[in-house]
Amino acid sequence: MQDWARRLGRYAFLGVLIAIAVVSLWTPFIAHDIARRWFSWPNLTWLWPVPLVTALAAWWEWRSLNARTDLQPFFGAVVLFLLSYLGIAISLWPMIVPHTYTLWQAASSPSTQAFLLIGTLFLLPVILVYTGWSYWVFRGKVRGDIGYH
Repeated sequence: MQDWARRLGRYAFLGVLIAIAVVSLWTPFIAHDIARRWFSWPNLTWLWPVPLVTALAAWWEWRSLNARTDLQPFFGAVVLFLLSYLGIAISLWPMIVPHTYTLWQAASSPSTQAFLLIGTLFLLPVILVYTGWSYWVFRGKVRGDIGYH
């Protein structure tokens, strides 16, 4: 099952790479302000690490999919996902809805944000403790020598 998933993961990863390349190359061509943000002189010196680190993360992900590791493909996918969102955030900042609303225009009122913060401060620790307890209870219940072969 793991070999099958790893084989399909390679195909899915190639699809993800194609999507990242299409969005990364297409976006500057459809909006001149985005192209100016990425390719103008002072910004170019600050932003060139994003595509470079994305390419390194993609290389690392491909290598980890070909290796017999379990955690490296997961962490590589998370890093690639975060870098892709970082690229979109850099391209669109401060617009949250492109060419319509800024982040501050789309945000809710401060009283609503304070209400949600208080709720989060109470519920987040409960969720984290319950999740940790669930993992603790079910630790060691799954082994590689049982199930289908």
